[in-house]
Amino acid sequence: MDIRNLEGSITALVTPFDRDGSVDFDALARLLEFQIEGGTDAILTLGTTGESSTMTDEEDDAVCAFVVEHVAGRVPVIAGSGSNSTATMLAKSRSYELLGADGLLIITPYYNKANEEGIYRHLATVADAVGIPCILYNIPGRTGCSISVRNVERLAVHENVMAIKEASGSISYAADIAHCLGPDFKMFSGNDDMVVPLMSLGASGVISVWSNVQPALVHEMVAAWLDGDAKRAREIQIAGLPLVRALFSEVNPIPVKEALAQMGMIEANYRLPLCPMADAARTRLTEAMKGAGLLA
Repeated sequence: MDIRNLEGSITALVTPFDRDGSVDFDALARLLEFQIEGGTDAILTLGTTGESSTMTDEEDDAVCAFVVEHVAGRVPVIAGSGSNSTATMLAKSRSYELLGADGLLIITPYYNKANEEGIYRHLATVADAVGIPCILYNIPGRTGCSISVRNVERLAVHENVMAIKEASGSISYAADIAHCLGPDFKMFSGNDDMVVPLMSLGASGVISVWSNVQPALVHEMVAAWLDGDAKRAREIQIAGLPLVRALFSEVNPIPVKEALAQMGMIEANYRLPLCPMADAARTRLTEAMKGAGLLA
């Protein structure tokens, strides 16, 4: 499936675990159906929200294969193949391409960071080597390094780089790279609290944690903006902020897995160093879910 013209709401899907810590594929199937029924425009598996950092390569491959097979072409599937090792990211990217992913999310090197040229080569190496489109992932709060404006300019013209997931939280940075946007290079908000602001700068949608629990509403918000209904998009964005804040009251994906558990869709199981929410944060999340109409 060609995703180069993709726009809309892309769900950064959680990976459910059962009580013994194994991937819960039955729950994963339920989540995928919930997303597709809600109108989600694409699925991102194995991203930050998918906890792939604590999964084995074999588990990553199994999840990617399962998602591709279960979705069966109904929406595009993007796989997060990021690593701080270029060789590892390349191997993962090639594997997910062979498993049928429609695109890849590739991240800046974390911990070792690298200089500007190293970051460019890290990302370009994968884009050069695969046959499916790549989305750059800029999230300096987790990786400790950002994709410079100059590197965005260099990568935006690469024939196999289709977009950037911008999750720095900086409107200024988003504005600085907005001149790169066009038919061949898109931007997706990586922050649920600023989807509409980034779309006002030319973003084509969001790669969302929030849409794990409200896929139809997040899709509606993005579609409203793309259809020219800024008022409706703004209303949804503002009204959703209490829930969004609660979903990020602890490190992602701890709260969103707790929210899905309260909705009866998964069990709130994690792998260390992630662990269950503190009681105060859980109470705040429950109240926000009630306010959003997710719980009675």
